[in-house]
Amino acid sequence: MLAIMLRELGGPEQLRLETVPDPVPGPGEVLVRLKAAALNRRDAWARVGQYPGIKLPAIPGSDGAGEVAALGAGVEGLAVGQAVVINPALKWGDNPRFYGPDYSILGIPTNGTFAQFVVVPAENVLPKPAYLSWEEAAALPLAGLTAYRALFTRGRLAAGETVFIPGVGGGVATVALQMAVAAGARVYVSSSSDAKLERARALGAAGGVNYRTDTQWARTLRNETGGVDLSVDSVGGSTFNDLIYLAKPGSRIVTFGATAGPVRELVMPRLFFKQLDVLGSTMGSPDDFRNMLAFCEAHRLRPVVDRVFPLAEAGPAEQYMEEGHQFGKIVLAIPEA
Repeated sequence: MLAIMLRELGGPEQLRLETVPDPVPGPGEVLVRLKAAALNRRDAWARVGQYPGIKLPAIPGSDGAGEVAALGAGVEGLAVGQAVVINPALKWGDNPRFYGPDYSILGIPTNGTFAQFVVVPAENVLPKPAYLSWEEAAALPLAGLTAYRALFTRGRLAAGETVFIPGVGGGVATVALQMAVAAGARVYVSSSSDAKLERARALGAAGGVNYRTDTQWARTLRNETGGVDLSVDSVGGSTFNDLIYLAKPGSRIVTFGATAGPVRELVMPRLFFKQLDVLGSTMGSPDDFRNMLAFCEAHRLRPVVDRVFPLAEAGPAEQYMEEGHQFGKIVLAIPEA
């Protein structure tokens, strides 16, 4: 099969298209013939060695959708030729509140979805929502799972609440915006791009601020919203203190990333005098994934696909992602042969 191999850590040029042996499913596993795969930040972090448990050589990629090509011994409930989507959260475990010791994410150290075929446990293969294209289905799993757990399982979002999502344009932030709007929330966003703010409004955002041109953006946003019930944050850094400033008393902040680095000079009384809940969230449980798919189907949500690259251009696709111009997800089209 054709696959993108990462044999050495480094820049996007390390992602090379090669011909490698087709994988074979073992007991309890499924072989999926991929139609599309999608990029995530973790792909770039793993490529440069900034992700735990890296073992090379390996095939990157966590997100994918395709058709069942073969079933391992003992697999039931799936059929060869069935259109499926892959849950990239492997071996979560029995505790819905936290993953177990065997947990990992598909795609480095295990071989992932930047290939024509991938082997995954049968419990991680679910029917593809029929209304989604292959590209949309591939764009949904990791971002959708992360956003769903942050908003609903951890964030306990209710209709009518005010939500703030900083850094709109990334895959998780964009689908979180779509989900929160579908759930009946008033959603506000931030970005360094007026064009991205306009696209967010087109998806249902009630408003947004450009943190690059408005140095008092947090004050602007608090005046506009009257305070926030739930912030869903992947930024960290100094922005986290702004989330505390924006928070209503008794509200929640869910964090699932820190692209801006650690939070410095955190003034603890600002947290406890407001009686705030600060909640960590990472990926999600099998129930979260099933509930996420059901939510998307019920609301006919379509992940935003920014751009589709051919599989052979995985390196340029990651370069494009790192430049930060995208709004939504970047997808790889997988060739038939």
